[in-house]
Amino acid sequence: MSPNPTPPEAPSSAADAAEGPLAIICGGGAFPLAVAEGARRAGRQVVLFPVRGFADAAFEAWPHVWISLGRFGFLKSELRRRGCRDVVFIGNVLRPRIRDLRLDWATLRLLPRAVAMLRGGDDYLLTGLGQLMEESGFRLVGAHEVAPEILMPAGQLGAVAPDAGAREDIARGRAALAVMGPLDIGQGLVVMNRHVVAVEAAEGTDLMLARVAELRANGRIKMPARCGVLVKRPKEGQDLRIDLPSFGTRTVEGAARAGLAGIALEAGGVIVADSAALIRLADEKGLFILGVEREGTQGS
Repeated sequence: MSPNPTPPEAPSSAADAAEGPLAIICGGGAFPLAVAEGARRAGRQVVLFPVRGFADAAFEAWPHVWISLGRFGFLKSELRRRGCRDVVFIGNVLRPRIRDLRLDWATLRLLPRAVAMLRGGDDYLLTGLGQLMEESGFRLVGAHEVAPEILMPAGQLGAVAPDAGAREDIARGRAALAVMGPLDIGQGLVVMNRHVVAVEAAEGTDLMLARVAELRANGRIKMPARCGVLVKRPKEGQDLRIDLPSFGTRTVEGAARAGLAGIALEAGGVIVADSAALIRLADEKGLFILGVEREGTQGS
């Protein structure tokens, strides 16, 4: 996917003109532009709403409106002014503290509800945000619905294959994540020799991998190199319209530094911005990447 895509100029279909442009609320990272590209290829006009402090200047090549956390009234007004009904949330945004936000009047009116949302886990917060959007008359759309080509496919990607020990680690990791999901703990973990050695929490996948690398370096993990698997999948019951797990080259680099053998992702449950670049890097690092189908799916 091109890092500097050519933005669409106008609706290209009768359906687009009737539904209005697709609004993409953009956090950090490459995924918002990947979704915008997918929507453009499908003939949909888009307007990007990059979040200040997280999104970068690359979004300015597209029709866009910069927004700030805590200004829900402004966001609603701009969505309506531009005729947007369908809204996608995509990209990295860190959980804010209320005292760090400059709230507009519409957000102040929601303050008790916002405080309650921030006291829960990520799923609770994101589900609450989605409900606010729908109550305001907008329709949430999953990034995977707009650009299904960015979903992780099933099967082995690249030249490196998991061995029997890695497949046992994958099975153990998937079982652990199935238990953790309802508790809203995380979407990923690292398993070595059938032992869970790290669990993703508030720090995210990349910092979890950095922690594994540090534990190896200081001798807290005594395993040979190229041992262990990063396993990542959505939580049970997670609203995939709002918070699909994502996977990029930084995670491959982190897995290599952590001395892992490879990475197992749920097929159809994780978004991948540039699979060709990921395969090249994984092959270079000697890591496998495996798309594993969800339990109960044919071929799993």
